[in-house]
Amino acid sequence: MSIARLPWSQPATETRFQSAVRDMLELVGEDPDRDGLVKTPERVERAMRWLTRGYDLDAAEVIGDALFEESHQNMIVVRDIEFYSMCEHHMLPFFGKAQVAYIPDGRIVGLSKIARVVDVFARRLQVQERLTDQIAEALDDALAPRGVGVVLEASHFCMMMRGVEKQGSRTLTSALRGVFREDASTRDEFLRLVQR
Repeated sequence: MSIARLPWSQPATETRFQSAVRDMLELVGEDPDRDGLVKTPERVERAMRWLTRGYDLDAAEVIGDALFEESHQNMIVVRDIEFYSMCEHHMLPFFGKAQVAYIPDGRIVGLSKIARVVDVFARRLQVQERLTDQIAEALDDALAPRGVGVVLEASHFCMMMRGVEKQGSRTLTSALRGVFREDASTRDEFLRLVQR
């Protein structure tokens, strides 16, 4: 079942959201009318609007016309793209770095657009595995390159603050398309470059 996302611009959406936060505060044993919490529902609503702004973005639109005809045929790597997301299971943050590469087939993309594509999908309720695939798919669709490789390394607060409480743990995920999947030497070059 799919529920339509209500636009944040509707006052009714803000009121419903803030009311739900007040309810949560009461359910954890707090008084939402005490001095430090009076504006918390409004602050949480604004924070969630910012943290989930990716739902209102489209990767193809973010890339826009920043595609350029170019005969470059070698790997292009953008490393250490910081990202912040929220685990859809616990609504706790996870954050890390994305390593993104592609081998063009007649077109390149403005480098900043790669980071923007990461944010389009990171700024939603997510699981790291899906996030990795979505970035790779969006770049593959937009560029039609010879191949795309994406590696994400992240720390998850749902593992650090609760449950197993393992603060030093990191999760690595990868998505490979085209020659990155089919050609072992291309895959090895990519992995060597992102592990430096």
